[in-house]
Amino acid sequence: MGLALGWLGRRLARFLTRTTHVHSTGSVTAPDRLLACLEPCDVLLVEGNSRVSTAIKYLTQSTWSHAALYVGTHLVDAGGNPDHCFIEADITDGIRSVGIDAFVGSHTRICRPVGLLESDCRKLTAFAIARIGNQYDLRNVLDLARYLLPTPPVPLRFRRRMLALGSGDPTRAICSTLIAQAFQSIRYPILPITDTRNADRPDCPACIEEILRVRHHSLFAPRDFDVSPYFQIIKPTLAAGFDFNVLHWMDAPLAEATQSS
Repeated sequence: MGLALGWLGRRLARFLTRTTHVHSTGSVTAPDRLLACLEPCDVLLVEGNSRVSTAIKYLTQSTWSHAALYVGTHLVDAGGNPDHCFIEADITDGIRSVGIDAFVGSHTRICRPVGLLESDCRKLTAFAIARIGNQYDLRNVLDLARYLLPTPPVPLRFRRRMLALGSGDPTRAICSTLIAQAFQSIRYPILPITDTRNADRPDCPACIEEILRVRHHSLFAPRDFDVSPYFQIIKPTLAAGFDFNVLHWMDAPLAEATQSS
């Protein structure tokens, strides 16, 4: 049974990774500009253009269907490929390292954790790098494939659960769960479950304190890094120094011609 599921999962993976056309009104960020403002432990969200991306976007109600962890030169320090700087979980190749060329032509967003020490950052990237070679969770592929219908009959409250029906094998992962595990390994919050209780302080009887509980890593989707209050959104155009006064507008020559006439 396991061999049959593995064979079917691999066949589905090849089918689901075929690209489809994605309509978009925005321009993509140039690779050199993207690299210029990335820092180790940044999460790069990607708007994918494959069939499986369509399923993830629908189930999560988000633009983002993939996530990769930027590790920078930490990969080289660990003996990895010097041309690579990201760790990702690929549906066909499993957990692997890739270079910036893997995301050329894709819309992306940089999500940056705040307040990490260098030692924290090293632990986080080491966690992800150590898992290179592990397999993608093909049970997750089977679950996603069931919802690639014109109108998948999945109630809103169940959509996140559809991304958490994997095998549970720690040597298998999907893109967002791998990164969630890396951050949880240093106890950095993404979207923890928050409980409140009375602070039980004599000097402040009405004070309330928040207690965070770890959300299981299998319940995370790429969009969670975007909406998390603990990650800063970095926009390469602004990071490079933006001055709207130097922009060239197509209607400027027309306006000048009208005034001169």
